[in-house]
Amino acid sequence: MTTVLAIDQGTSGTKAMVVDGSDRVLSVVELPVRPRYLPGGGVEQDPGELLDSVLESGRRAVAEAGARVDCVTLANQGETVLAWDPRTGEPLTQAIVWQDRRAAGICAERDGSAELVRDRTGLVLDPYFSAPKMRWIRENLTGDGVVTTTDSWLVHRLTGEFVTDAATASRSLVTALDTVTWDAELLELFGLADEPLPRIAACDEIVGETTAFGGPAAVGGLVVDQQAALLAERCLAPGEAKCTFGTGAFLLANMGTAPARSTSGLAASVAWRVRGRTSYCFDGQVATAASAVRWLQDLGLVGGAPDLDRVAASDADGVLCVPALAGLSAPWWAPDATASFTGMTLSTSAGHLVRAVLDGIAAQVAELADCTARDIGGPLRRLRVDGGLTRSRVLMQAVADLLQAQVDVYPSEHATALGAVALARAAADPALPLADAVVDWTPSTGYTPRIGPDEAAGFRTRWRTAVETSAIPKEGQ
Repeated sequence: MTTVLAIDQGTSGTKAMVVDGSDRVLSVVELPVRPRYLPGGGVEQDPGELLDSVLESGRRAVAEAGARVDCVTLANQGETVLAWDPRTGEPLTQAIVWQDRRAAGICAERDGSAELVRDRTGLVLDPYFSAPKMRWIRENLTGDGVVTTTDSWLVHRLTGEFVTDAATASRSLVTALDTVTWDAELLELFGLADEPLPRIAACDEIVGETTAFGGPAAVGGLVVDQQAALLAERCLAPGEAKCTFGTGAFLLANMGTAPARSTSGLAASVAWRVRGRTSYCFDGQVATAASAVRWLQDLGLVGGAPDLDRVAASDADGVLCVPALAGLSAPWWAPDATASFTGMTLSTSAGHLVRAVLDGIAAQVAELADCTARDIGGPLRRLRVDGGLTRSRVLMQAVADLLQAQVDVYPSEHATALGAVALARAAADPALPLADAVVDWTPSTGYTPRIGPDEAAGFRTRWRTAVETSAIPKEGQ
């Protein structure tokens, strides 16, 4: 079977992994990238740093593996965009990260088209997605070059091709969900009708060839990072769900091959397009998870994520936190929401504040799980989880308690990369069933609820009240 170099280019770092045809991980190299958080809701990354991290991590991983790589695949951030020169490949702007909220005004100006956008794309009219940020670049930074998501630029630098994948395209607000094609009316709505746009490729397609990591290797199996993790965790049947705890937390549920729309405030997107068929997913986002922990670290309350369980109090002693440090996404879609602590007294300690932040992250995940349950027609009995913050037993227990569901931890820190490996294998071998391309796994740890449904419901009611009273700006504020 194919030996794959999988590159997971994320918000806080780039990971390169080489996996052989026997499912052996031959090497893993991780390099940090740090976004810059700006006043006014801006979040940017240096494109040069992104590209350097892709090339350096990939080359080091291939060297450490000591194996010939047959295929290179890329999992990307999904909604992070930049302008770049298609002749030279040079970036013309900073990369505007998915967390960036500066395009909120562009969405507000098009509020009358919100229903059209939702019906056509399955998404909510929100600056989280690509097109508003693309329009913001055109209005505020440059009219030159092309403006795309980062995957198209990185793949162009590797292969010279101008492509994106079906899952990434579906996160744009200008792609018709039913046909997975660019939508002329929506492009006109965002003032992007005259923009050159990349070809939308299937997720099991070889899109080009690169020599950036040694000898010639095919490039294919392209996908959004969260959809890659959904695949790695074998959420292959409708209703199966996972949550990745990274910079943000992202809950996705497989909804099968019918492009349904959410009735509960979630987004509906392409999960993957493989073997000529498109699978779809519902998804919801917690904008700040590990980034909220980094904020705690910057304040000196914890030394880092490994400190969370040591510092967190056994309970928050009445303190509630809405960690909306970059606004609230699904189901509120309130980009102007701000973080809040309530219930503090002179006896409140750093441990109480840390615990309240973890409980607040878990409460948002529970809200997303409820939305998912309404959309799929039944409660989630099991949630598969991955990402760095799954090492916090306090956080994972809080998730199980508030969801009142089993939480199973994926045994590898590399779910996104392993999902991309599966799609690269499918691209390299058209006869290989997708399920056979996915690496098998069993949970490393499991959590069951330790509190009853009444206690969980009581906490969540108090937490929702905190959202409405202290986090979401009132009319006229």
